This record gives sequence, structure tokens and C-alpha cells, in this order.
Amino acid sequence: MPKAYVFTRYGGPETEALVEVERPVPGPGQVLVAVRAAGVNPVDWKQRTGYRRPGETGEAVFPAVFGNEVSGVVEETGEGVSTPAVGDAVFGRPVEGGYSTYALLSTDLIAEKPATVSFADAATLPVAGVTAWEGVRQIGLEPGGTLLVTGAGGGVGVAAVQIARSLGLRVLGVAGEAKRELVESLGATHVASGPGWTDRVPGTVDGVYDLVGGEVLAEAATLLTDRSRLVTAGAPQAEAERLGGARVAPSRTSARLAAVAALVAGGDLDPHVTDTFPLERAAEALRTVEEGHARGKIVIEVAG
Repeated sequence: MPKAYVFTRYGGPETEALVEVERPVPGPGQVLVAVRAAGVNPVDWKQRTGYRRPGETGEAVFPAVFGNEVSGVVEETGEGVSTPAVGDAVFGRPVEGGYSTYALLSTDLIAEKPATVSFADAATLPVAGVTAWEGVRQIGLEPGGTLLVTGAGGGVGVAAVQIARSLGLRVLGVAGEAKRELVESLGATHVASGPGWTDRVPGTVDGVYDLVGGEVLAEAATLLTDRSRLVTAGAPQAEAERLGGARVAPSRTSARLAAVAALVAGGDLDPHVTDTFPLERAAEALRTVEEGHARGKIVIEVAG
């Protein structure tokens, strides 16, 4: 039978389990995808604790499948679906989780996977890639401006640094010393995180893309004279507004997914998948992200 990695109630890692599930059936406007890869994101473990993304309402239906981004091959289409077709390689946001053998995707949140983009790389784009793209665009700096990215060594941060560089921005990447080499390899100036990190920032900062939240966000805000250039994906909207900034407002559509995939295909964006785990080791993949040890992007690969 198909398998899925789930959480059975709100709580910690003790609520997680790899279980057998029924093969999903696509409804109108949906496709069933045989999952080849699933991206691992901080929001995955946060949802296990009861966190809801902005705009979400209601409780999870347990057991709830982990995962918010997948790539794979279309196995079956629902009523009214002409594209994509069975056999097409696609990626997108799953309807009910993606750490699984199969996942349902809605046709308005799915895009064709370019042939030159791997399944693993494609699985990083629906959440991390789009969030990075939208945040950099929302800040709206002109070429030559300086963008500071906190959490620059994580999945969204790695993508944000590269996208900003492709737009002609100077980038300062805040991350731990262990991630210095990665950050610098992306073309950013590394700023060591930790107490007093703002004193280590070279020169002036025109915009901030925060991926951490909390005290780091508050400290980053002090570097700006124009707080409208402060955008966060690491804190709630109310916290961002209190500091004069805003939360990133990702526009996740098929067109946006295709645009980010084109950056990968064109060589402007490397998702930097630094480690992969089979579905049977999904717990290890999730712990790597939850405990803050991930450099770049972690992906779960499902046998094809």
C-alpha cells in the first residue's frame, strides 16, 4: 500500500509516524501525482505544533500528512482536467501533504517541470523558491542597492540571495559561521549571526528580507531608514507592522511556479539541495530542518 509520513495530533516529534494509507482519488480540478521528491520546510514542523499559515482556518484532520511542496509524475486526472496529462512531470503545492507515495495537487497550483530541472530541485520551488522570489520583488530595490537577508543559509535564504544577485543587488547574508562558505559561494557578503551582529554589517542597508523573526527581525529593522523596505517571512504580520514593515505576500499560482522554475532552468537559481532522505527516513529529514542544522535545502526522495 502507499505510505505517508504523518502527525497524529498536535505536539512534538512523538506525534509522528510512517503509516500505510489509501491511494487518493483526484476530485474535479485535481490530479494525482506519484511523488518523486518532497521539499522539507520549517512550516512543516510548525504545522505539527498547531501553527496555521496566514489565512488558514480550522483544525487539521488527523492523521495529517506532512509536506507543502512536491514534484512527481501525473498518474490520474480528475473531472474537467485536460492539462497536465497522465505521464507529465510536474511540481506544485499538495492539497493534503506531500511526504507520501502519492499526492493530490490542484491544477491552479501546479506547473510543468522543465526537462533540465531535476525532481529534487523542482520540489524546492513551490514554497522556498516562490517565497524567496516574492520577498525580493516586494522590497523592490533598484539595481545597485544593498539587500540584507537574515537566515541566508537556509532554503529560502539561499534562493533569495541568488535571486537578488540576478537582479543586480549587493547582498549581505546573515548566517552562522558554519554557513559562511555557502553564503559567500552565492555571491553575498557573509555577516556572522549572534550577539551584536548588526555591528558587523558593512556599510548601509537599503532593504531587509528577514527569514528568522523575533529579536533578529527587530535588530534588522534598526539598520533601515525606510522601514517600508522591511519584509519578513519569519514573523507574523502584526509583528512586521509594529516595526514599520510587512510580511511577504506570496502569490502562488501556476504562472509564478513556472517563472521560478525558469530561473533554475536558466542557471540563475540553484536550490542547493544539500541532503536527501528516503521517505522511510523522513523523521531525520524533518529533524535536520527543525533543529536548524540544514544548509541549503533538504529533500525527501520517493522511489519512482
